[in-house]
Amino acid sequence: MKIRTVVPILAAILMTPAAWAQAAAQAPSKVGVINVQAAIASTAEGKQAGAELQSRFAPRTTELQNLQKQIEDLRTRLQTGQTTLSDEEKARLAREGDQLTRGFQRKQQELQDDSNDAQQEVVNRIGRKLVDVLDKYSKENGYAVILDTSSQQTPVIYATNQVDVTQDIIRLYDQSYPVKNAGATAPAPARPATAPKPAPSTAPKP
Repeated sequence: MKIRTVVPILAAILMTPAAWAQAAAQAPSKVGVINVQAAIASTAEGKQAGAELQSRFAPRTTELQNLQKQIEDLRTRLQTGQTTLSDEEKARLAREGDQLTRGFQRKQQELQDDSNDAQQEVVNRIGRKLVDVLDKYSKENGYAVILDTSSQQTPVIYATNQVDVTQDIIRLYDQSYPVKNAGATAPAPARPATAPKPAPSTAPKP
């Protein structure tokens, strides 16, 4: 092998430790955590969507509450009329109560399914954009890994507040995707992306 060929090879070998050190310094090394569910719900878009869902499902929730009251009224009539109502009237009230109960349970399940679908649509829509914001933030700030503390698949036993990037991502998301008429949006509930909770699953039977 010619000397002029060996010299560059030796130089490259001798420089390897320094090159590795420089590469290590440039490589992402930070680890962070984020609560994705809280981030989605706390963005301005998430709060607006939560208020819209609450308004959208409020009439159906009220309908369920009215049905439940009718069922309870029938039960009360049967209980108080055990000695005064005829057997025919008792049977009629019992049939009416059964029909109302079945209707209540069906409408409640439909409401739950529809509200879950609507919530999932919001989560998917905001979540896709949130991932883009998080990806850019991670690259710009030298993060090698960011774990989702809201996911059961990635449990985090302990993390200091210093490594939690949730608020930073919320702020950057709102800057990247500002909502229209944000100031006019009604105050969102504690869990903005959650539709109103339906009435209890088991209605009282007459």
